[in-house]
Amino acid sequence: MDATTTPRTDWAALAAHLGPSFAEREATLDAEDRFAAENISDLKAHRVYAAAVPAELGGGNATMAELSTLLRGLARYAPATALALSMHTHSVAALAWRWRHQSAPVDTLLRRVATEQCVILTSGGNDWLDSGGTATRAEGGYRINARKGFASGQPAGDLLMTSAVLDDPIAGPTVLHFMVPVSAQGVRALDTWKTLGMRSSASNDILLEDVFVPEAAIAGRRPKGVWHPMIHVAASVAFPLVYSVYAGVAEAARDLAIRAVPENARLDPLVQMAAGALDTTLATARMAVADMVIASGEPSGPETTSRIMTGRQIAGTAAIRTVELALDLAGGRGFFRAAGLERLFRDIQAARYHALKTTDQQVLAGRLALGVPIDD
Repeated sequence: MDATTTPRTDWAALAAHLGPSFAEREATLDAEDRFAAENISDLKAHRVYAAAVPAELGGGNATMAELSTLLRGLARYAPATALALSMHTHSVAALAWRWRHQSAPVDTLLRRVATEQCVILTSGGNDWLDSGGTATRAEGGYRINARKGFASGQPAGDLLMTSAVLDDPIAGPTVLHFMVPVSAQGVRALDTWKTLGMRSSASNDILLEDVFVPEAAIAGRRPKGVWHPMIHVAASVAFPLVYSVYAGVAEAARDLAIRAVPENARLDPLVQMAAGALDTTLATARMAVADMVIASGEPSGPETTSRIMTGRQIAGTAAIRTVELALDLAGGRGFFRAAGLERLFRDIQAARYHALKTTDQQVLAGRLALGVPIDD
């Protein structure tokens, strides 16, 4: 069976099917700071962790639009689960892009994801242009020492996709990209994820202490602190998917708020105005995410990255504001934990903390607008 005859999964329908059971667990997981292990098991049982793998390699062959819809749908029920899934999914989607467009030798890894449903953790958003930690030359490879944060889904992880900085005497500070098994000697998870929101994503820190990475495992190298083509590819794939999650959280808050409005208040013009403001702001987040997904199909490079990062700012700001307006519309009812809005309000705050920060995004956009180099 080839890519043209493989039955396609209706990812939106699957999210709607799995979501209610995820939602039933959400409040307890959040209150107890527990990882959503059962949700992850359910996702694996439905082969969701292979959704982004090409059909030729045994995966779900989902498009970026389909992946966005899946993540947005799941986030309406279980934001932290959707966020953890998005981090794995964008890593797999980036590998699939490299396999399709650069003939990168990653087919063995993608087949493993498809057959084993193995989970890839990432620290890329925390590292970004500069990376962190050190790589020291050793016989046959490198010794890595680093502490990597925001490894969403850590308890379920099989592989860590990350990077470290080599002080190269000729090329200067060089970021090495590699993947390491979480079971490797010297890799240790730290129980650090005690947070305002997205609690059951278990985005713990991972410590790498003198971890050996062979030369053959180095997937890429780039100058530290520079906009490299690898970064543009990562941005094109990652941020449309991650911010699909936040759009889903905003949609969930909107629906809860609308349901909270009493029948006798629905003819009040001020209530109608509040509901209209809510839906208008949500539409902004939706349109920004939709444009990011479209942009992900454009050739990667500074212009595409800037467009996506602009969308990331608009989507994140609008999603946060949507949840605030949902609380306004729901009134005192929304202040109670049982209403569900309080948890969504906490979860949506995580939209603030992904790269690029507002100032960095505006500098990138401004440099492109003014026709000046994007690197210092």
